[in-house]
Amino acid sequence: MPHHPDALKYLAPNCFAMVMSVAGLALAWSRAMPMLGEMAGAGALVLGGVAALLFLTLAVLSWLRWQHYPEAVAGDLKHPVRHAFFATLPVSLILLATLALTLFGAETWVAVLWWIGSLAQFGVTLWVITRWLSPDKSQALGWHALTPALIVPVVGNVLAPLAGVSLGATAWSAAQFGIGVLLWPVLLTLLLVRIASQGPWPERLLPTVFITVAPPAVIGSSVLQLGGPPVLAWMCWGVALLCLLWSLQVTRRMLAQPFAIGFWSMGFPLASFAALTLRLAVHDSFAQVPAMMALAFASLVIVLLSMATWKGLREGTLLQPEPVAMVTLAADRPGP
Repeated sequence: MPHHPDALKYLAPNCFAMVMSVAGLALAWSRAMPMLGEMAGAGALVLGGVAALLFLTLAVLSWLRWQHYPEAVAGDLKHPVRHAFFATLPVSLILLATLALTLFGAETWVAVLWWIGSLAQFGVTLWVITRWLSPDKSQALGWHALTPALIVPVVGNVLAPLAGVSLGATAWSAAQFGIGVLLWPVLLTLLLVRIASQGPWPERLLPTVFITVAPPAVIGSSVLQLGGPPVLAWMCWGVALLCLLWSLQVTRRMLAQPFAIGFWSMGFPLASFAALTLRLAVHDSFAQVPAMMALAFASLVIVLLSMATWKGLREGTLLQPEPVAMVTLAADRPGP
């Protein structure tokens, strides 16, 4: 099996999107229990175990990367796009805690895990938006940095209520949720302005378009968790559906490229949309068929992503130097 001699050096922070996707799918399957029974619960348990093992493996590998290639980690922290993916680590912790709460109840270790993830996510959000004030143009918020990847650290706070309410941290969960709800429309507006004035982001970043599905889908689930009315969650579902159908328009162009870890940007958004649809199906039978379709689609995509990842690792085509087009984003085509 051919492997790049410095494969660990190219283990970018977006690898934790795999954990987010598998954990999100496990949560979706746990939401399917009212319709599918214990089979769904067993599926959630297996997927949860895979997500936890994957997280531990990637955490160890990331630590080794930091020890052996500190300059690569520093480069990621300064990169206009890759820095945003460091938020996938605390988001993964929040999702694992949410899944553990669903499967094992409000144990003390679950609360500790959730608080670590929640506070780390808050810290990453503050770090990211503080960069925008930097006098260094490579760090400040510019067109080259405005991609859907920014949604992860800026809007990821809306995940907090999914477990925080049941863990007795309703006030903090609501506060953190408010941060994400405030920043989501701001960032979405900036992304649309970037498209209008500068054109879309590089082709290698096309899978990140699917990230736009996640905020409305998670907000809908969190609204229900906070005791909000189902009608508001349905509004969020409609926005998430629109974003999903919009994202699907780039699928052919996306699949024309070699597979990369960035393709995992599809996984969690699809899983979160399925989870919200399944949750709404409890309130309205209208959603049952769409819920099953969404769960099947998310499961299929994540299975295919897993197979492609295994094939890429086996053949040594994944952990390679990044294509130049993704690194030199400042060379985006100018506006008219």
